Amino acid sequence: MVGGRVAKRKAKSAREIQPKTAVQHKIADKKKRGEWVELRFMAEAAERNLPACKPFGDSENFDVVVGRPGKFVGVQVKCTVFRSKNGEGYLCSVCSSHNIYKPGAFDFLAAYVVPEDVWFILPAKEIMGMRSVSLCTPTSRYEKYREAWELLREAVGMREEAEAASGEAAEGTEAVETLPRNAMERMQTSLKFVRRQWER
Repeated sequence: MVGGRVAKRKAKSAREIQPKTAVQHKIADKKKRGEWVELRFMAEAAERNLPACKPFGDSENFDVVVGRPGKFVGVQVKCTVFRSKNGEGYLCSVCSSHNIYKPGAFDFLAAYVVPEDVWFILPAKEIMGMRSVSLCTPTSRYEKYREAWELLREAVGMREEAEAASGEAAEGTEAVETLPRNAMERMQTSLKFVRRQWER
C-alpha cells in the first residue's frame, strides 16, 4: 500500500514539473492573461537581443518599450485564444475596453496567438481605427507580419548591429546562437542574455 502511494506521488510530481506549452496554457482572467503575455513578449524580445522594459503602471497606451536611448518604440501587447466564427484563424481585439486607439498611441502591436504559439508584429498604421483583426488565416493580409521581429529591430536601429554581428560570426570570431525550441531553452537563453548585460 505504501509503495503504491509513493509511486503515485512520484508520478504526480513528475507531471507537475513538466513545462506547459502555449497550447496547454489557459488563463481565464483577461487581466492576468494580459500580464502573462506581456512577460512572454519581453522574454521573446530578450531571446532576440532586443532590449525591452515595462513602464511603471498601466496608464499608458503601450505595454512595453523596446529599444535604446534615442530610438525607443512603444509596443501594445495583445493575445488571443478565440477562433473566428468560420473556424479559420483567430480573432484578436486591437482596442482598449471597446475604445479604438488614437493615432500615436503606440508604434507596434505585438499579437500572440496562444493556440498556435505564434507572434504577429504589426505596425500601428495597419490596425488604426479597427476593433479587431483576424490572424492565422490563409488569406489574411497580416500573414506578412507573422514573426516579423525584424520590424522592431529596424525601428530601433539594431539591424545594422545584427548584420555586423553576423559578419563577425561568418569570419569565425563569434558563434551564431540558434533560436530556442522549448520553454526550458527560452529560459536558459534569457538568463544568458541577462548575464551578458551584467558583464558589460
